[in-house]
Amino acid sequence: MSAPPPPHPAPPPGAPHPWQVALPLPVPAYDFLPPHGHPHASPPVGHRVLVPWRGELTVGIVIGPAEARGTHRLRETVHVLDDTPWVNPAFVTALCGLSRLARTPLGLLFSDLLGVGWEARTHHEARAVPGSDLTLFGPRTPGPDWTDASTFGAPLLDAIREQGLLDERFTPAPRTTTGYVALTAGRQALTRRQQDAWQTLHDHGPLGGQGEWATRAGVSASVVAQVLARGWAASVQQPAAPPDLPAPATRPPRPLPDTLPQEPVWRLHGGRSAERHARLAPRVRRLLSLGRGVLVLAPDAATLRHAWDDLSPLAHAEGTRAVCFSGTLNAAQREHAWNLIRSGEAGLIVGSALALGAPHPDLGLIVLLEEASDAHKLLSGSRAFIPELVTRLAAAHPVTPLAILGCVPAAETLTHPGEVLPPPAMRLHVVDYSAPPEQPQLGPLSSPHLKPGDLGYPLSHDLARVLRQVQERGRQAVLLAPRRGYSALLRCSSCQHTPGCPNCDVPLRFHQERRALHCHQCGHETAIPDRCDECGDPMWQARGPGTEWIVQEVRKLLPGMPVYRHDRDQQDDLSAIQRGESGVVVGTQALLSLDAPPDLALIGVTLADTWLNISDFRAGERYHRLLRQLVAWHPARAPLTVVQTFQPTHPALSCLQAGQDAAYYPALEVRAREDLGYPPHRLLTYIEISARDQQRAAIAAQDVADTLHGAGATTHEVLGPAPSPLARVRGTYPHQLLLRTRNETRLDELLSALDRRFAARVRVDISPRGLG
Repeated sequence: MSAPPPPHPAPPPGAPHPWQVALPLPVPAYDFLPPHGHPHASPPVGHRVLVPWRGELTVGIVIGPAEARGTHRLRETVHVLDDTPWVNPAFVTALCGLSRLARTPLGLLFSDLLGVGWEARTHHEARAVPGSDLTLFGPRTPGPDWTDASTFGAPLLDAIREQGLLDERFTPAPRTTTGYVALTAGRQALTRRQQDAWQTLHDHGPLGGQGEWATRAGVSASVVAQVLARGWAASVQQPAAPPDLPAPATRPPRPLPDTLPQEPVWRLHGGRSAERHARLAPRVRRLLSLGRGVLVLAPDAATLRHAWDDLSPLAHAEGTRAVCFSGTLNAAQREHAWNLIRSGEAGLIVGSALALGAPHPDLGLIVLLEEASDAHKLLSGSRAFIPELVTRLAAAHPVTPLAILGCVPAAETLTHPGEVLPPPAMRLHVVDYSAPPEQPQLGPLSSPHLKPGDLGYPLSHDLARVLRQVQERGRQAVLLAPRRGYSALLRCSSCQHTPGCPNCDVPLRFHQERRALHCHQCGHETAIPDRCDECGDPMWQARGPGTEWIVQEVRKLLPGMPVYRHDRDQQDDLSAIQRGESGVVVGTQALLSLDAPPDLALIGVTLADTWLNISDFRAGERYHRLLRQLVAWHPARAPLTVVQTFQPTHPALSCLQAGQDAAYYPALEVRAREDLGYPPHRLLTYIEISARDQQRAAIAAQDVADTLHGAGATTHEVLGPAPSPLARVRGTYPHQLLLRTRNETRLDELLSALDRRFAARVRVDISPRGLG
């Protein structure tokens, strides 16, 4: 972390006030003067501009006025690209606030969260300033007449521009496509088939491509190619038609009264997603009917798909358009959709985090879906947590309410007013691996004659019995495994040695199909050794079943039954399952990103304890959310859910058995975290200090802790330093500190002490997810 630049004296009176501009690079915002003769007195916040950067013109976003930094020379902004904001100015405010607090370069946040508009679609012309002599810049330079700037090198133009000797103008350049037109004369005579092709082009041209031309004329592609070669046709550039966007669903919305809260921030949880969307629909319809915009943000593809299917019909019913904006769109689609939003033509925006800056001219509601989902966390780059940004966006846009919807409320959102829908009907059976004699009290499938060692593993006898019934009745089942691969690790049966990764201090995972050991941290892979490195014993034992192991066990149990696998390593074709054919799908939690099988009769959680045995205070919250997602997964049915666990009395599970609503367990979490000083009672910040030398990392971590204590941090506020749970990752040694602060002001005060260089890399995450 580096210290901010020192303040400078104010510029002289009458000088243009500089703007701050964010670039799509991992750098802070930079100062630029307004374009020469720019009419606006204040910076056009949220507009795109062209600025000189390292010898070329680069697109940036104006974020506001720059602080006074003295009389040092600044480069001028070359051109303002937009008449209206390209991004919502409140979005700019939110990013600036997060950048300051988290010490994250503003350009990195923009690069992560704005996926459209970084390419200037303009025709650029240049000429020499009248009366100037450019011969010193080279033999070929712009003259007194306007010339296409692309005929000159960018470094040459930038050198002339820096001396104030270049006039430039920019005109919008719409997207174009290649078309073909017929010419009245050619170089060679045409055959009969070629004449037919030419006549078709003459009568119906211009046509959009050779394929379209050949199809319209009823000839082969070689025939139209010969017409072109003989000079009877030519290619032309024509405006491209607007690209197709995802079509909205067509089912009409159900008329319901709007009974939801009116507060600035409110929530709706519980039930199934379709129920929550049906309750939200009247509010959305009313706002769309008033010409206002609604922005719906989803953390993953499945949530986005369900929201789009349920809410997109509302736009057509109110005379506006709905757009689905996410990374699945190509560049042309994103640009077209963004312009529909900017113009107000599209009132309903359903999207991923890339839609966060949507510049609707009159945004009436922001809807955040599944705020507790870890999928909201960016895994690289800025590592922003989207709910944190959404909260800042709503605060910067006080006339726009924020609605929070999800299957389970996060502990941090329980303080907001709202409603919890009744849980869906469920059939839940628990297999207690820790106390088999208690089975009769835990579910209808229990077998009291079984002894502790007879329960079956990794498929219990209860689960196996129901799987056989699924096969006999031609139904469908889903089994959730805690990990991909065959097992968590291989262990020597003699000395208990476990092969580990040479780059990371983690065991290598066993993948049976590849007959290899694989590191899920850095990707290192090696063949299975013939003998133990420690004792030479040739025998290995697998520990911790993964998807491969479960698939193998199911195939043994149900010969002839189709068994499919779905995890990061392998995604089998599930089209037969989606058609309703009988089968068993084994997968990781990634299965929940798919639609539930239509004839689903059974869901099995093969080892629920994996979600709990993590040194993270949110482990129970995640486990509870997983269980709620499973029982609500099918849109209409209540399949039998079998949970195999060594912790059958954990409150996250027992509250479902007792029929409690979705807010019951999060409320328990809120009370339990108060004494520990965890969110929502305190802000928790993760500080990672890493280096390739272990001692250097440890010394730097202690230096960071000492610096915080020197700035007044108490022992209650600073936890650590300590080596990270993974003591070595990709050849580096990470150490960690946790900061617990009462508010953002105190957090900023302590983090400001770290605005200097340390002997190791220091990374701050103000919204950490997964501390284990």
